[in-house]
Amino acid sequence: MLTITLPYRRLVDSLGADPARVRVVEWGLTEPLAADVAAEVDVVVVPYYMADSGILARLRALPRLRLVQLPSAGYEHALPHVPPGVIVCNARGVHDAGTAELAIGLVLASQRGIDVAVRDQLDGRWAGKTLESLADRRVMVLGYGSIGKAIARRLEPFEVEVVAVARTARVEDGVVVHGMDELPGLLPTVDVVILITPLTEKTHGMVDAAFLARMRDGALLVNMARGKIVDTDALLAEVSTGRLRAALDVTEPEPLPADHPLWHAPGVIITPHVAGNTRATDPRLLRLLREQIARFEAGDPLLNVIART
Repeated sequence: MLTITLPYRRLVDSLGADPARVRVVEWGLTEPLAADVAAEVDVVVVPYYMADSGILARLRALPRLRLVQLPSAGYEHALPHVPPGVIVCNARGVHDAGTAELAIGLVLASQRGIDVAVRDQLDGRWAGKTLESLADRRVMVLGYGSIGKAIARRLEPFEVEVVAVARTARVEDGVVVHGMDELPGLLPTVDVVILITPLTEKTHGMVDAAFLARMRDGALLVNMARGKIVDTDALLAEVSTGRLRAALDVTEPEPLPADHPLWHAPGVIITPHVAGNTRATDPRLLRLLREQIARFEAGDPLLNVIART
Protein backbone atom coordinates (compact mmCIF):
# COMPACT_ATOMS: atom_id res chain seq x y z
CA MET A 1 0.00 0.00 0.00
CA LEU A 2 1.17 3.52 -0.84
CA THR A 3 1.33 5.92 2.11
CA ILE A 4 1.13 9.63 1.36
CA THR A 5 1.05 12.59 3.76
CA LEU A 6 -0.91 15.76 3.04
CA PRO A 7 -0.46 18.97 5.06
CA TYR A 8 -4.11 19.94 5.50
CA ARG A 9 -7.32 18.13 6.50
CA ARG A 10 -9.19 19.71 3.59
CA LEU A 11 -6.79 18.04 1.13
CA VAL A 12 -7.06 14.70 2.93
CA ASP A 13 -10.86 14.89 2.76
CA SER A 14 -10.89 15.89 -0.92
CA LEU A 15 -8.20 13.68 -2.47
CA GLY A 16 -10.55 10.77 -3.07
CA ALA A 17 -7.84 8.10 -3.16
CA ASP A 18 -8.84 4.42 -3.04
CA PRO A 19 -8.32 3.43 0.63
CA ALA A 20 -7.58 -0.13 -0.45
CA ARG A 21 -4.49 1.10 -2.30
CA VAL A 22 -3.53 4.45 -0.76
CA ARG A 23 -3.22 5.39 2.88
CA VAL A 24 -3.56 9.15 3.36
CA VAL A 25 -2.17 10.77 6.51
CA GLU A 26 -2.56 14.39 7.58
CA TRP A 27 0.88 15.81 8.41
CA GLY A 28 1.98 19.43 8.28
CA LEU A 29 5.58 18.65 9.33
CA THR A 30 5.23 20.87 12.39
CA GLU A 31 5.58 17.82 14.66
CA PRO A 32 7.42 14.52 14.15
CA LEU A 33 5.34 11.64 12.85
CA ALA A 34 4.68 8.64 15.06
CA ALA A 35 7.45 6.10 14.47
CA ASP A 36 5.14 3.40 13.08
CA VAL A 37 3.66 5.84 10.55
CA ALA A 38 7.04 7.37 9.65
CA ALA A 39 8.33 3.92 8.75
CA GLU A 40 5.66 3.53 6.05
CA VAL A 41 5.63 6.93 4.32
CA ASP A 42 6.40 6.88 0.58
CA VAL A 43 5.26 10.36 -0.50
CA VAL A 44 5.18 13.68 1.36
CA VAL A 45 3.31 16.74 0.16
CA VAL A 46 4.71 19.72 2.05
CA PRO A 47 2.71 22.76 3.23
CA TYR A 48 2.03 25.70 0.91
CA TYR A 49 3.93 28.30 2.93
CA MET A 50 6.65 27.57 5.45
CA ALA A 51 8.13 30.41 7.45
CA ASP A 52 10.83 27.95 8.57
CA SER A 53 12.02 25.65 5.80
CA GLY A 54 14.13 23.89 8.42
CA ILE A 55 11.12 21.78 9.36
CA LEU A 56 11.83 19.87 6.16
CA ALA A 57 14.69 18.24 8.05
CA ARG A 58 11.99 15.94 9.46
CA LEU A 59 11.93 14.25 6.05
CA ARG A 60 15.19 12.54 7.01
CA ALA A 61 13.33 10.47 9.59
CA LEU A 62 11.30 8.73 6.87
CA PRO A 63 13.26 5.62 5.79
CA ARG A 64 10.91 4.65 2.95
CA LEU A 65 10.46 8.15 1.50
CA ARG A 66 10.69 8.19 -2.29
CA LEU A 67 8.94 11.38 -3.40
CA VAL A 68 8.60 14.93 -2.05
CA GLN A 69 5.85 16.85 -3.83
CA LEU A 70 6.03 20.61 -3.45
CA PRO A 71 2.79 22.59 -3.73
CA SER A 72 4.73 25.56 -5.13
CA ALA A 73 6.53 26.35 -8.35
CA GLY A 74 9.55 27.52 -6.34
CA TYR A 75 11.81 24.84 -4.96
CA GLU A 76 15.04 26.46 -3.79
CA HIS A 77 13.90 26.36 -0.14
CA ALA A 78 13.37 22.59 -0.16
CA LEU A 79 16.32 21.01 -1.97
CA PRO A 80 18.90 21.41 0.84
CA HIS A 81 16.67 19.43 3.22
CA VAL A 82 15.58 16.48 1.06
CA PRO A 83 17.33 13.18 1.86
CA PRO A 84 19.53 11.51 -0.78
CA GLY A 85 17.77 9.28 -3.28
CA VAL A 86 14.42 11.09 -3.09
CA ILE A 87 12.67 12.59 -6.11
CA VAL A 88 11.50 16.20 -5.78
CA CYS A 89 8.64 17.52 -7.93
CA ASN A 90 7.23 21.02 -7.99
CA ALA A 91 3.68 22.20 -8.75
CA ARG A 92 4.32 23.70 -12.17
CA GLY A 93 0.98 24.85 -13.56
CA VAL A 94 -0.94 24.89 -10.28
CA HIS A 95 -0.31 28.57 -9.57
CA ASP A 96 -0.22 29.90 -13.12
CA ALA A 97 -3.69 31.45 -13.08
CA GLY A 98 -3.53 32.92 -9.58
CA THR A 99 -0.08 34.43 -10.02
CA ALA A 100 -0.91 35.81 -13.47
CA GLU A 101 -4.14 37.35 -12.16
CA LEU A 102 -2.35 39.16 -9.37
CA ALA A 103 0.46 40.29 -11.67
CA ILE A 104 -2.06 41.92 -14.01
CA GLY A 105 -3.97 43.36 -11.04
CA LEU A 106 -0.83 44.96 -9.60
CA VAL A 107 0.18 46.42 -12.96
CA LEU A 108 -3.29 47.90 -13.47
CA ALA A 109 -3.48 49.19 -9.89
CA SER A 110 -0.18 51.01 -10.26
CA GLN A 111 -0.64 52.27 -13.81
CA ARG A 112 -4.17 53.53 -13.16
CA GLY A 113 -3.50 54.89 -9.67
CA ILE A 114 -5.97 52.62 -7.90
CA ASP A 115 -3.79 52.54 -4.79
CA VAL A 116 -3.87 56.34 -4.56
CA ALA A 117 -7.63 56.41 -5.22
CA VAL A 118 -8.25 54.01 -2.33
CA ARG A 119 -6.28 56.24 0.03
CA ASP A 120 -8.13 59.31 -1.27
CA GLN A 121 -11.44 57.55 -0.69
CA LEU A 122 -10.63 57.09 2.98
CA ASP A 123 -10.25 60.86 3.25
CA GLY A 124 -13.23 61.68 1.04
CA ARG A 125 -10.90 63.36 -1.45
CA TRP A 126 -11.93 63.70 -5.13
CA ALA A 127 -8.63 64.18 -6.96
CA GLY A 128 -8.86 63.23 -10.62
CA LYS A 129 -5.74 63.46 -12.78
CA THR A 130 -4.21 62.00 -15.92
CA LEU A 131 -2.42 58.72 -15.16
CA GLU A 132 -0.38 56.08 -16.93
CA SER A 133 -2.05 53.42 -19.08
CA LEU A 134 -1.45 49.75 -19.71
CA ALA A 135 -2.53 50.08 -23.35
CA ASP A 136 0.31 50.91 -25.74
CA ARG A 137 3.00 50.13 -23.14
CA ARG A 138 5.95 47.76 -23.56
CA VAL A 139 5.87 45.15 -20.78
CA MET A 140 8.79 42.84 -20.09
CA VAL A 141 8.03 39.39 -18.69
CA LEU A 142 11.34 38.37 -17.17
CA GLY A 143 11.11 34.61 -16.77
CA TYR A 144 9.21 33.03 -19.65
CA GLY A 145 8.26 29.74 -18.04
CA SER A 146 4.82 28.36 -17.26
CA ILE A 147 3.71 31.33 -15.14
CA GLY A 148 5.48 33.85 -17.37
CA LYS A 149 3.53 32.57 -20.37
CA ALA A 150 0.28 32.76 -18.40
CA ILE A 151 1.04 36.41 -17.59
CA ALA A 152 1.89 37.15 -21.23
CA ARG A 153 -1.39 35.61 -22.42
CA ARG A 154 -3.36 37.84 -20.08
CA LEU A 155 -1.43 40.92 -21.13
CA GLU A 156 -2.18 40.57 -24.83
CA PRO A 157 -5.84 41.77 -24.71
CA PHE A 158 -4.67 44.99 -23.06
CA GLU A 159 -3.01 46.09 -26.31
CA VAL A 160 0.53 45.95 -24.99
CA GLU A 161 3.78 44.85 -26.55
CA VAL A 162 5.11 41.93 -24.54
CA VAL A 163 8.89 41.55 -24.35
CA ALA A 164 9.67 37.99 -23.26
CA VAL A 165 13.01 37.24 -21.58
CA ALA A 166 14.37 33.91 -20.35
CA ARG A 167 17.68 32.30 -19.52
CA THR A 168 18.33 31.41 -23.16
CA ALA A 169 17.17 33.11 -26.34
CA ARG A 170 14.80 31.18 -28.58
CA VAL A 171 11.67 31.37 -30.70
CA GLU A 172 8.84 29.50 -28.98
CA ASP A 173 5.43 29.10 -30.60
CA GLY A 174 6.17 32.13 -32.73
CA VAL A 175 7.23 34.27 -29.75
CA VAL A 176 10.71 35.77 -29.81
CA VAL A 177 12.20 35.10 -26.38
CA HIS A 178 15.25 37.20 -25.57
CA GLY A 179 18.16 35.87 -23.53
CA MET A 180 19.27 37.30 -20.19
CA ASP A 181 22.39 38.65 -21.86
CA GLU A 182 20.16 41.10 -23.76
CA LEU A 183 18.78 42.73 -20.59
CA PRO A 184 21.08 45.80 -20.56
CA GLY A 185 19.81 46.87 -23.96
CA LEU A 186 16.17 45.95 -23.35
CA LEU A 187 15.57 47.54 -19.94
CA PRO A 188 15.64 51.17 -21.17
CA THR A 189 12.99 50.31 -23.80
CA VAL A 190 10.19 48.99 -21.56
CA ASP A 191 7.62 50.65 -19.30
CA VAL A 192 6.95 47.70 -17.00
CA VAL A 193 9.19 44.83 -15.84
CA ILE A 194 7.43 41.78 -14.35
CA LEU A 195 9.80 39.42 -12.52
CA ILE A 196 8.82 35.75 -12.48
CA THR A 197 12.21 34.03 -12.57
CA PRO A 198 13.24 31.19 -10.24
CA LEU A 199 15.60 32.07 -7.41
CA THR A 200 19.00 30.64 -8.30
CA GLU A 201 22.63 31.59 -7.71
CA LYS A 202 22.49 33.61 -10.94
CA THR A 203 19.25 35.44 -10.18
CA HIS A 204 19.95 36.15 -6.49
CA GLY A 205 20.34 39.94 -6.29
CA MET A 206 20.02 40.24 -10.08
CA VAL A 207 17.86 43.36 -9.80
CA ASP A 208 20.56 45.55 -8.32
CA ALA A 209 21.37 49.25 -8.58
CA ALA A 210 22.78 48.83 -12.09
CA PHE A 211 19.69 46.93 -13.29
CA LEU A 212 17.35 49.56 -11.86
CA ALA A 213 19.41 52.42 -13.25
CA ARG A 214 18.84 51.07 -16.77
CA MET A 215 15.05 51.21 -16.36
CA ARG A 216 13.46 54.31 -17.87
CA ASP A 217 12.17 57.12 -15.66
CA GLY A 218 8.69 56.36 -14.30
CA ALA A 219 8.92 52.64 -15.10
CA LEU A 220 7.22 50.03 -12.92
CA LEU A 221 8.91 46.99 -11.38
CA VAL A 222 6.57 44.12 -10.43
CA ASN A 223 8.06 41.27 -8.40
CA MET A 224 6.07 38.03 -8.53
CA ALA A 225 9.14 35.83 -8.10
CA ARG A 226 11.21 35.87 -4.90
CA GLY A 227 12.20 38.82 -2.74
CA LYS A 228 15.89 37.92 -2.84
CA ILE A 229 16.03 38.55 -6.59
CA VAL A 230 15.77 42.29 -5.86
CA ASP A 231 18.28 44.36 -3.89
CA THR A 232 15.85 45.99 -1.47
CA ASP A 233 18.11 48.91 -0.59
CA ALA A 234 18.71 49.71 -4.26
CA LEU A 235 14.98 49.58 -4.99
CA LEU A 236 14.16 51.74 -1.99
CA ALA A 237 16.65 54.35 -3.19
CA GLU A 238 14.94 54.54 -6.60
CA VAL A 239 11.32 54.62 -5.42
CA SER A 240 12.09 57.12 -2.66
CA THR A 241 13.02 59.69 -5.30
CA GLY A 242 9.94 58.85 -7.37
CA ARG A 243 12.04 57.86 -10.39
CA LEU A 244 10.70 54.30 -10.36
CA ARG A 245 7.57 52.64 -9.03
CA ALA A 246 7.15 49.11 -7.66
CA ALA A 247 4.44 46.54 -7.00
CA LEU A 248 5.66 43.68 -4.84
CA ASP A 249 4.03 40.38 -3.87
CA VAL A 250 7.35 39.24 -2.41
CA THR A 251 9.97 41.15 -0.45
CA GLU A 252 13.33 40.77 1.20
CA PRO A 253 13.08 40.42 4.12
CA GLU A 254 9.81 38.50 4.27
CA PRO A 255 7.56 39.01 6.09
CA LEU A 256 8.34 42.70 5.73
CA PRO A 257 8.75 44.25 9.21
CA ALA A 258 6.08 46.77 10.17
CA ASP A 259 8.66 49.56 10.46
CA HIS A 260 10.32 48.91 7.10
CA PRO A 261 10.44 52.06 4.92
CA LEU A 262 9.13 50.18 1.87
CA TRP A 263 5.64 50.23 3.42
CA HIS A 264 5.48 54.01 3.09
CA ALA A 265 7.64 54.58 0.01
CA PRO A 266 5.91 56.59 -2.73
CA GLY A 267 4.63 54.65 -5.71
CA VAL A 268 4.92 51.24 -4.00
CA ILE A 269 2.15 48.65 -3.69
CA ILE A 270 2.76 45.61 -1.45
CA THR A 271 0.76 42.40 -1.18
CA PRO A 272 1.82 39.74 1.37
CA HIS A 273 2.96 36.87 -0.91
CA VAL A 274 -0.58 35.86 -1.84
CA ALA A 275 -0.29 35.28 -5.59
CA GLY A 276 -1.08 31.57 -5.32
CA ASN A 277 -3.42 31.91 -2.36
CA THR A 278 -6.77 31.64 -4.13
CA ARG A 279 -9.73 29.28 -4.10
CA ALA A 280 -8.57 27.93 -7.46
CA THR A 281 -5.38 26.53 -5.95
CA ASP A 282 -6.57 23.48 -3.98
CA PRO A 283 -8.55 21.95 -6.89
CA ARG A 284 -5.58 22.37 -9.22
CA LEU A 285 -3.19 20.86 -6.68
CA LEU A 286 -5.54 17.93 -6.10
CA ARG A 287 -5.67 17.20 -9.84
CA LEU A 288 -1.89 17.15 -9.90
CA LEU A 289 -1.71 14.86 -6.86
CA ARG A 290 -4.16 12.37 -8.33
CA GLU A 291 -2.13 12.21 -11.53
CA GLN A 292 1.13 11.85 -9.61
CA ILE A 293 -0.28 9.00 -7.48
CA ALA A 294 -1.47 7.16 -10.59
CA ARG A 295 1.93 7.56 -12.22
CA PHE A 296 3.75 6.58 -9.03
CA GLU A 297 1.73 3.38 -8.67
CA ALA A 298 2.15 2.49 -12.35
CA GLY A 299 5.87 3.22 -12.36
CA ASP A 300 5.38 5.86 -15.06
CA PRO A 301 7.48 9.07 -15.28
CA LEU A 302 6.36 11.65 -12.74
CA LEU A 303 5.34 15.20 -13.63
CA ASN A 304 7.45 18.26 -12.87
CA VAL A 305 10.56 16.46 -11.64
CA ILE A 306 12.98 19.08 -10.32
CA ALA A 307 15.68 16.90 -8.79
CA ARG A 308 16.70 13.41 -7.81
CA THR A 309 18.69 14.08 -4.68
